[in-house]
Amino acid sequence: MITPIPCLSDNYAYLVVCEKTRAAAIVDPSEAAPVLEAVKRAGVKPVAIWNTHHHWDHVGGNDELCAALGITDVYGHVSDKGRIAKQSKFLDENDNFVLGSMNVSILHIPGHTTGAVAYVLEGDGDSEAVFTGDTLFIAGCGRLFEGTPEMMFDSFAKLAGLDDATRVYCGHEYTKANLAFAAHVEPDNADVKKTAASLAVPSVPSTIALEKRINPFMRARDAAEFAARRAAKDGFKG
Repeated sequence: MITPIPCLSDNYAYLVVCEKTRAAAIVDPSEAAPVLEAVKRAGVKPVAIWNTHHHWDHVGGNDELCAALGITDVYGHVSDKGRIAKQSKFLDENDNFVLGSMNVSILHIPGHTTGAVAYVLEGDGDSEAVFTGDTLFIAGCGRLFEGTPEMMFDSFAKLAGLDDATRVYCGHEYTKANLAFAAHVEPDNADVKKTAASLAVPSVPSTIALEKRINPFMRARDAAEFAARRAAKDGFKG
């Protein structure tokens, strides 16, 4: 079971619960209060925090949650050592661990930051799930703060290689604006129009299959086209 937790103005944290064992983890807690409320409603005791990258709006609740819930396992990329509060687990490409009866595997997806990772979850419901942080958004991608377009293009290729049914849980509710840009890039894309017309908030999860149809960055043919689209998105006012 995956529960989106709205935080700050447009962030998402997530509560992940193994339905077989009730083991639980928290993904990207920007602030503690809404996460603690979600934990209380679910009646679980999280054992870990999974951070997709080091930015404050994804790790800001780590200290308080570790203190309140007794969490000692805080995950992040090995290169983020010293940048993620309370980090005790240092991950890299293809690492694996478990949450209850579920397997979690790691993809290193630099671009937005150099230490960005995706958590790929197997064994929850009828399809895999992936937490992409600020790398892959629904119909969009994150800004390139530390990485290069080539890095981000390669990271998107990794994510595109997941099973099409994989559910995508991203770090922000940017979908409406992203779809407006997608329509600007591909004005004849019927899938973009259909998705925009039926948009509801929260818009998570998407799927890898849907992103392949509506995401102009997933649809970029090479790193140069990806870079041009990211530059255009940075100045887009639509």
